[in-house]
Amino acid sequence: MAHISEIAPDVYRISVFVANLNLQFNHFLVKDDEPLLFHTGFNRTFGELQKSVGRILNPGELRWISFSHFESDECGALNQWLEAAPRARPLCNFLGALLSVSDFSIRQPQVLEEGSVLETGKRRFRFCSTAHVPHGWDAGVLFEETARTLFCSDLFFHPGDVEPLTESDIVGRSRQALIEMQNSPFAYSTPYTPQTDAVFDRLARLEPATLATMHGSSYRGDGARALRDLSEVIREVMR
Repeated sequence: MAHISEIAPDVYRISVFVANLNLQFNHFLVKDDEPLLFHTGFNRTFGELQKSVGRILNPGELRWISFSHFESDECGALNQWLEAAPRARPLCNFLGALLSVSDFSIRQPQVLEEGSVLETGKRRFRFCSTAHVPHGWDAGVLFEETARTLFCSDLFFHPGDVEPLTESDIVGRSRQALIEMQNSPFAYSTPYTPQTDAVFDRLARLEPATLATMHGSSYRGDGARALRDLSEVIREVMR
């Protein structure tokens, strides 16, 4: 069963916990004149997520569907959402469109460049290219400037059926998860590259107040400090 929590004004975290993985899969719905969904979820969870979105607004009213990179939990159900919402379009960067989304999607994506801003009514979403952060050549994230919410995908990954929103340390949780993954099939899922520190610095300079995390608790507090601390952890663990 999906659990819904409002982690910031009109920003809803829809969480599905998969017990055999001990992992939450979180999807974020932003209610506005042009509603936006960040993360589509898997094909197999579409029905459950659609019902959950329907508790907040009419799913057919969705206008924008976005995600960080091309992966099943990020955008596996994209076409089902596009069928349910006839005016919706995918949002991704040039590489995402070129490599995967334009071929996969039943509707052509809106391509966002670094620093592009999408206005959905009261909200302004700034696109940030983040190649290989958390992973994937095509990776990028959205920063909602009005309430300063960063939709940060797999960054701050940590397992467990944890609380929807915390003001406690999530960097420590993520560090422990990265260490434990080194002896698993998921080792090196978060790479450290010559660009990693610069990407984190760009995100930290946005000074987010809320970090909307795909796997684990979202965080409210000093997002800039958390991002810089996570950059140090990734450098330490992955090098």
